[in-house]
Amino acid sequence: MDQESINASIAEEAQAYISVDVETAGPNPSRYALLSIGACPVLDANRGFYVELKPTSMDATLDALAISGLSLEVLKETGLEPAEAMTRFAAWLEEIVPSAKRPVFVAFNAPFDWMFVNDYFHRFLGRNPFGHTALDMKAFYMGLSGSRWSETAMRHVSTHYASKRTLTHHALQDAQDQAHLFQAMLREHGT
Repeated sequence: MDQESINASIAEEAQAYISVDVETAGPNPSRYALLSIGACPVLDANRGFYVELKPTSMDATLDALAISGLSLEVLKETGLEPAEAMTRFAAWLEEIVPSAKRPVFVAFNAPFDWMFVNDYFHRFLGRNPFGHTALDMKAFYMGLSGSRWSETAMRHVSTHYASKRTLTHHALQDAQDQAHLFQAMLREHGT
């Protein structure tokens, strides 16, 4: 199925797939801060959203900060207050998702990204515009390809689609790369 046919097929659905990626200060939102959010529509990766947040906690793992390259001290001065960041994210979703559609959170390892975004939306806005919808690209690929879970790492999946994508750990760039990868999965699926 060509890209135009895929876009038309998805456009007919009642959902709008939104690729989301986050960078954090550690492995869980109860102790560690959400540091940045990147998002874009799967079908239009150029219409991106990006925000860096003031940390809600100064707890961090060295690995998490090394991976993202973000600094808690810098974000304490330059990041948006979490309530403002989440308000902007919700407003962007309202702008980007047609009123007749519902946004579907799509991520590569969605359980991780989802738990932070869901927590921050509920904590700072009292609601999550995504509702309870999260589509994990790794699980989608596993079902699509018949692969084992151990074969769903980015290096395996991107090789399958000859994209040679690697995560940059910049939330917007990763969300855009995930969007292109998910488009390839949808083409393979014939959606």
